[in-house]
Order: sequence, then C-alpha cells, then structure tokens
Amino acid sequence: MKRNNLTTSVVAGLAAIAGIASTANAVELNPDGTGQVLVYPYYTVNKNQQTIISVVNTTNIAKAVKVRFLEGHNSREVLDFNLFLSEFDVWTASIFALSDAGVAGSEGAAVTSTDKSCTAPLPNEWDGSLGTGRPYQTFRNFAYIDDNEDTGPIDFARTREGHIELISMADLSGALTSAVTHVNGTPRNCAVVRDIDPANSLLLPPTGGLFGSGGVVNVAQGTFYTYNADAIDGFTNIVLFSDTASLTPSLQQANTAPGIATAYVFGSSGQLFRSDYSTSAPNNAIDAVSAVFMSNNLFNEYNVDPSVGSNTDWVVTFPTKRFYVDNQILGVPLGDPGAIPPFRFTFGEDDRANGEGLSCAQIEVSQYDREEGRPSGVSPGFSPPPPRQPNSALCKEVNVISFLTVAGNTPPSESGVLGSTLVTNVKPFAAAGWMRLGLNPAAQPHLSRPSIDGDVYAGLPATGFQAVNYINANVAPGVLSNYSGLFRHRASRLCTNPGGTCS
Repeated sequence: MKRNNLTTSVVAGLAAIAGIASTANAVELNPDGTGQVLVYPYYTVNKNQQTIISVVNTTNIAKAVKVRFLEGHNSREVLDFNLFLSEFDVWTASIFALSDAGVAGSEGAAVTSTDKSCTAPLPNEWDGSLGTGRPYQTFRNFAYIDDNEDTGPIDFARTREGHIELISMADLSGALTSAVTHVNGTPRNCAVVRDIDPANSLLLPPTGGLFGSGGVVNVAQGTFYTYNADAIDGFTNIVLFSDTASLTPSLQQANTAPGIATAYVFGSSGQLFRSDYSTSAPNNAIDAVSAVFMSNNLFNEYNVDPSVGSNTDWVVTFPTKRFYVDNQILGVPLGDPGAIPPFRFTFGEDDRANGEGLSCAQIEVSQYDREEGRPSGVSPGFSPPPPRQPNSALCKEVNVISFLTVAGNTPPSESGVLGSTLVTNVKPFAAAGWMRLGLNPAAQPHLSRPSIDGDVYAGLPATGFQAVNYINANVAPGVLSNYSGLFRHRASRLCTNPGGTCS
C-alpha cells in the first residue's frame, strides 16, 4: 500500500544513512552496486573484440544463479545456463567470435570459461574445446528461427552483440552448499547440482550480495571499455529456481510481498518514490523493474575531434523492453499491434512508423558544444533517420549511437568505436560537447502503466554508457596508441500521480 509522505520521508532519511535495502524489501537499483539481479548493458564480439564478464559473491552463502545472454534486436535468448557460486566465490567468462578463434563455418558468438565454479550443464557437456582446458558453448539461434521468427535477422550473426542478465534463483544449504564448496580450488562435486529438483528443500529464498563487471577488449588494438553491472536488489523473497530447459526465472517475476512488487525510485531532486504493482491479475510485476530504470532524459558527452583522433559511441539499452513489445510474450500475432506502454509498437509491427525487425520509439536529440553553443533552428536528429520515422527514434532493445559524419542518406554499416551493427547515427554538431536524449518527446509521449496507487513514470526504461577512444599516431616513430574510456549515462526522472505528487 502507499505510504504517507511522513513515512516516505523517514524511509528516505534512513536510506541515505544505511542504504535503502535495509529498510524494506523492495525492488531498487542499488547505488552501491550489489544485489540479487545483475544487468550487463552490452556485450559484443564485433571488430575482433571480446567481452569479458565477472560476478562476485560477497557473502558466506552459496547461491544458484541464472545466466542469460540476450541478442540486441529483440532480446531473444541466445543462451542460458545455471551457475552455482560457493561462498565468497568469483566466476569469470569471455564471449568471443567463433571465427576469431578459428572455428570454421560459423559467424556467431560463443562463451568460454576456465573458471572452476559449478555450472549446469557441466563444462564437459558444452559444444567444444579451445584447448588447454577451455570449453566453449556456442550461442544459439533457436529463439528467432522457424516458428519463432520475429521479422528480425535469422542468421548466427545476430548473436554477436546484445546484453546479459544474471538472476539469483536461490540460496543453497546443506548438501548443496557442500557440493559446490571449493576444496583446493575445485568444487567438491558439481554433479550433485547438475539436476536439482526445483522442489528441493535445500533451496532457500535468495539473498543479495552479488556484484558484477564487464569489459569490451581488443587485445591487438589495446582498447578496453569497462563497466559495472547494474545491480537490482530486493527483487524476490521466494525461491525462483528452474532447470536449464526453462525460460524462468525472468524479470517478470519480481515480488516483494504477497501479490505485490514494490519499487523504490529516487527522483531527480533526491525524493523517494514508492510504487506498488500487482503480481496477480493483471501481472504488472515487470513494471517494478522498469520503474527503477525509467528515465525521461539521458545525458552524456561526445568527442569526435580529428585533432586528437577521437571517436564516440553511446550504448542505450532497454533491459525490460521485450516484455512490452515481443509478440510471443504478449500473446499477439506477429506484426499486429498490442505493445504495452511506455513502448508504442510490437517488434515487427506493420505500421507506417515502424516495420520489420523494428520496435521504434521516438526520442528527441539535443546537442551542445562545450561553450553553450547549439544548432540553430530545429536540432538535428538521427542522420539518416530510421526507416519511415519522421523524427529520431530508437528501434532495437540494444541501440548503439555513433557520431559519424556520413554523406547523403547512406547510413553507416557499423558504429565508429564498438563496430556495432545495431547502429543509429547522429551527425555531430561540434568536435566535442554533450547531448541530451529526450525519452518522452511531445511528438510521441512515453508514459508507464500506472502503479496501483496511480504513479506514472515518464520516459523509457534505459541504461548504458558512452565509449570514447583517442588515437595517438605519434607516441613514437612507427607506434600507434589507443586510449579508451567509458562513462555511464546520467539521467533525470519524472513521476506524476493524479492524486498529487508521487510519494
């Protein structure tokens, strides 16, 4: 139920001192970076790059975690498996292009790990080996081919970039804890957790304490773009364990009390909003997760100065978008309307402002240089604009915005820094400056479904970062050097309520 303003103020004060997760069980984007769910906003294997990821269990409790890789067009799953972390454990992995590893006949991506932590399937059941104890598992295209076609690409190249989510399913106890505990660096018996019955009484409701990081690296070029995973805490207070053949758990299963998923969101002025969503009929639990990512504006810088050899990409990921636009999740025929706010079109919807392989959401683009300058007249948007879009739009679940000067209406085939084929281009106004992405434009407002008490968030649920690279061709005769950096997007939030202000 909605707290009154006094109670909310008290909670906000406590949160500032001790962390919001200690005051109540609620879905929140933990500013300290630990939680039950981790969202890695981008992976890629394009341009001879690899993406490395890690997850750390900071607690003395063993955990079962779902690892899920999602491609960037419509976030169809390309791989998932179960990971079992012992107390204080770390798991690491690398995502790579099969062609870069010399695996003939494939244009897709795969994951490899030399980590000893238990997984299901076990590493010796994975697709192959790169030698020296490096098993690899190929990413799969089953979720978007044949009966699962969604109007997007159907080749394996679709698996080459996207985003990742890790969801805590359960804490382990008793014999399950013993089985995954490392002895001299190796778990006692991973076979014990290979096929756990979801009803096993040794599976306990999950606690938090996970943090993660990712990095896009090109060893030959010397570039390395690193980020911290977004950490969602307070996601569940019940066991969500599932076997490896299931699409659960998912972000739709947020729960904080019987029939309720509560989200805590900090507004742009530091005020605390509490929004409650039903987990029964209708099931709006995904809105609790979206609420903590909702932004009505994203802000960041760009640098494309030829005098310093710089270039910039922005990654803008909508980590919950598929639950609002994917026809299979929504239960509507492919190409038909039926998207749920704040998004406008189902993926592949046949509409003059949309089309095959797209689920477009209009946005506003405002550029500035470093001296308050801005374009005269109408601010330039995407160049060239997306198909059939009268204004700037982001049309995929993972969007990479480049700042390239292109001739005519020929779109770039890949972004300038990350080599992304999910590219949308903005013609830069200046050699360096900053940009605002308005995610709630007047031409096409984006408003969330109201919470039980009427809270409505403006904008879209987004995360991501700026990746910038500088090239020094004169570091020494015949020596070229790259300097890379990554900076998380800044955001503003807006919540309204017919009864007054959100609280």
